[in-house]
Amino acid sequence: MYAIIQSRGRQLKVSPGTVIEVDGTLGEQGTQFTLEQVLLVEKDGGDIVAGAPFVANAKVIAVVDGESRGPKLRVFKKKRRKGFRKTRGHRATFTRVRITDIQA
Repeated sequence: MYAIIQSRGRQLKVSPGTVIEVDGTLGEQGTQFTLEQVLLVEKDGGDIVAGAPFVANAKVIAVVDGESRGPKLRVFKKKRRKGFRKTRGHRATFTRVRITDIQA
């Protein structure tokens, strides 16, 4: 059984027991929450239910495992022949989420 969910603008394929990384912070470690934007569900019998755009009455239950940060990204801007150079950067924060159940 698996599902395709939409979370923070990204589509992810999840199944019970998998650990995914979601952009931003979702809460404290051990917090349980539901993801209700389910785009597609494949049940154990092989039946596929697709939504338009979301599957009605489908939920994915998840638990927050912790937070991590991505690699440091450098943003460099330059205008030639002007002497303008600017370097900035950032590190994105991710939340590790463990999928516990898919209800469809």
